[in-house]
Amino acid sequence: MNRLISIVVIRGLLILLMLSVLVAEEARAQTEASVERVVALRAGGLLEVETGNLIADAVVLIRGERIEAVGPQVRIPPEAEVIDLSDYVVLPGLIDAHTHVCMQPDYAENNPILYKSIPYRTVEAVNAVRATLEAGFTTIRDIDSEGADWADVAVRDGINDGLVPGPRMQVATLAISITGGYMNQNGLAPQIDVPQFGALADSPAALVAEVRRQVKYETDWIKIYATGTTRNIDPRTMQPLPQFSYEDLKLVVDEAARFRTPVAAHAYGGPGAKNAIRAGVRSIEHGFFLDDEALDMMVANGTFWVPTISVYIPDSPREEWGELRKAIIDGHARTIRRATEKGVKIAYGTDAGALPHGDNAIDFERMVAYGMTPLQAVQSATLTAAELMQMDGDVGTLTPGAFADLIAVPTNPLDDVAVLGDVRFVMKGGAVIKHVAASTAGRW
Repeated sequence: MNRLISIVVIRGLLILLMLSVLVAEEARAQTEASVERVVALRAGGLLEVETGNLIADAVVLIRGERIEAVGPQVRIPPEAEVIDLSDYVVLPGLIDAHTHVCMQPDYAENNPILYKSIPYRTVEAVNAVRATLEAGFTTIRDIDSEGADWADVAVRDGINDGLVPGPRMQVATLAISITGGYMNQNGLAPQIDVPQFGALADSPAALVAEVRRQVKYETDWIKIYATGTTRNIDPRTMQPLPQFSYEDLKLVVDEAARFRTPVAAHAYGGPGAKNAIRAGVRSIEHGFFLDDEALDMMVANGTFWVPTISVYIPDSPREEWGELRKAIIDGHARTIRRATEKGVKIAYGTDAGALPHGDNAIDFERMVAYGMTPLQAVQSATLTAAELMQMDGDVGTLTPGAFADLIAVPTNPLDDVAVLGDVRFVMKGGAVIKHVAASTAGRW
């Protein structure tokens, strides 16, 4: 009996010993994980996007994934890894507030609904977000999956879980439209039933149900087509087709607000855009025919505008453009000038997907040519876009507490904004994504 008791006691002690070892090992692992990596970036120049000031010989001290200190007098701790960017100008990582990572520029000739599986489009999207990040865009708002269902949600979550490299993402899943409107497949025989590019809703009940469905599958935004596409513009009056009434749009905004989800409205202008602004959408997308009344309403309501300029400009000479194309391009130039004068919140967005992924810096020069200062153009892709996405303080700035999302370029973009297309260094959350050797850079 005593021998049996001894065996039980010994086994109990062994179990306790093993548990102690496991607990100690877990505590050690947690302690090691809590020791955050410290990085110090030596910047030749640091662009304060809030003021436009260029700070010479600044240090950005990063602990873990966030910025701890910034400035020329920052002390570098002995344990810090030092990265020399003294030949570069450093600024916050850029934000593209209108992308489509599940779409490629060949979509007009190679309809992805008909010719590509959603798994294949998801693989394309993984490649797209990598190219976007390496171009210096560390945050994006992907403003609908273009018929790829919840692939954008999967890519966003894969990035967040560390499975694939890519920017911080907010997504809008399937845009809401109407039967016979934008995102509804056209040109096919009536008896052919195929998936659609968006979600079609033709009644108040259907609109509410669709908002709830998208919230269920973890959208960050609701996108709605307040106006139709370019084929729905009246060629005589240049009036865009309104797709929803004010009451419909207000219903969508209010239902989305119950789930704390903002609404973005595709709207070229006219009554459709004004209905969306009155209804309380957070942003107007494209907007090249917005008139002064609409712009004044946007200022009063705090509505953001995401212009997407270059996607509407053909490669051909102007004399070969049709009258509608000329009107769109001239409208963009005129509207950006008036919106800037009035103080509309202009957030940078390109429609990448219709344009090549990785060419996201394409609109900066045109924004400046249309009347914005280089600083305003840079702010549109940092401070303003961050505010649009309700991420201000976390991204779009190099202030203590913000994510260590930053880029480096050869010269000051306020002297030549085109340099934002020549990003040599990219960091996201304290991790180096891209670093071109300093010997290839020019002294700023």
